[in-house]
Amino acid sequence: MNGRERILTALSIREPDRVPLFIHGINEGPIMGVGKCLTDGLPLGKTIDQMTVEEKVKIINTMFLIMEEFGVDGYTCLPIGDGTEFAAGTPLRDDWGVEFERSMHGMPVPSKHPVSDMQDLERYTPPEPNRSQLVLVDMMRNRFGGEKAIFWMMRGAFVRSWRLVGMENLMMKIYDDPDFVHRVAGMVTDFSLKQLDMLVEAGLDVLIVEDDIADKNGPMISPAHFKEFINPYNRRLVDRAHEKGLKVVRHSDGNLWPLLDILIDTGYDGLNPLEPQAGMDMKRVKEYCGDRLCLLGNVDSVNLLPHGTADEVEAAVAEIIRVAAKGGGLIVDSSNTYHPGVKPENVIAVFKAVHRHGVYR
Repeated sequence: MNGRERILTALSIREPDRVPLFIHGINEGPIMGVGKCLTDGLPLGKTIDQMTVEEKVKIINTMFLIMEEFGVDGYTCLPIGDGTEFAAGTPLRDDWGVEFERSMHGMPVPSKHPVSDMQDLERYTPPEPNRSQLVLVDMMRNRFGGEKAIFWMMRGAFVRSWRLVGMENLMMKIYDDPDFVHRVAGMVTDFSLKQLDMLVEAGLDVLIVEDDIADKNGPMISPAHFKEFINPYNRRLVDRAHEKGLKVVRHSDGNLWPLLDILIDTGYDGLNPLEPQAGMDMKRVKEYCGDRLCLLGNVDSVNLLPHGTADEVEAAVAEIIRVAAKGGGLIVDSSNTYHPGVKPENVIAVFKAVHRHGVYR
């Protein structure tokens, strides 16, 4: 099997030839840490916002080299370029009018929100999807053809809404102006549906609905509010993607147990990243819904990948495979991203452990 076939087989809850290996997210630091043994000329010590266009292209091509060298089966693309949160410039403002501040690692964090109330919303004109922002999908397709699975991370109704109006404001509006919340969610979902049609034409394999809704203790809103204000809009994305022949993965950090039955009923094919610190124990999740959802992730990126040894990482990956691989429906990845604090040698340890322990016999 090639990587794309392996990923799609696992997302169908069947056993491929081995457990697939996936990278949902990886920052420039770990890319350079792993990639420096494969290529030279890397902009070592720079964050993404400090790089030239040529250096950014070098980072992307290094990521592709890593996928080839270590047999990574799929990778998640993000919108990049003018009008996205990953564009150049200060202040940084995306197509939606949301302004961002950069963290110490160069990552954009929303800081100003253009819509406060219904009056603002009446005057607001949402953007149209921009085909040029799908360049990573094009690069993946041109580099790998149909050999690797192309994922796309699409912001869901909750994340797009709070970025537009502010988190605290959105929470208050659920009680004070529920029609406003529905109007915003409908508007951002209409954008996502248009973008989804572009992605299908570009050759997408798997849609990720990225809608972080929980912390380690549980969801940020009640299941009742989730069912009323958020899930119906994300379900439109799931249904449209399935109509177009795509697989769909739900992404949310945190403890999702109070929402898990709702997510299963929505029709997602997979769930990630399954944070162990948030109670998303792989064995328990597999026993509960492993015949209905493909499970992606679960390698601890909080403690193990930054501070553990390569042997400890291998043991953790082997245990994830032991408890969750049987019958298919397992794809190994970190429990969030390979962030700047992760040891490059531990990223390599994950890759090697999947190949060593993940073969179906």
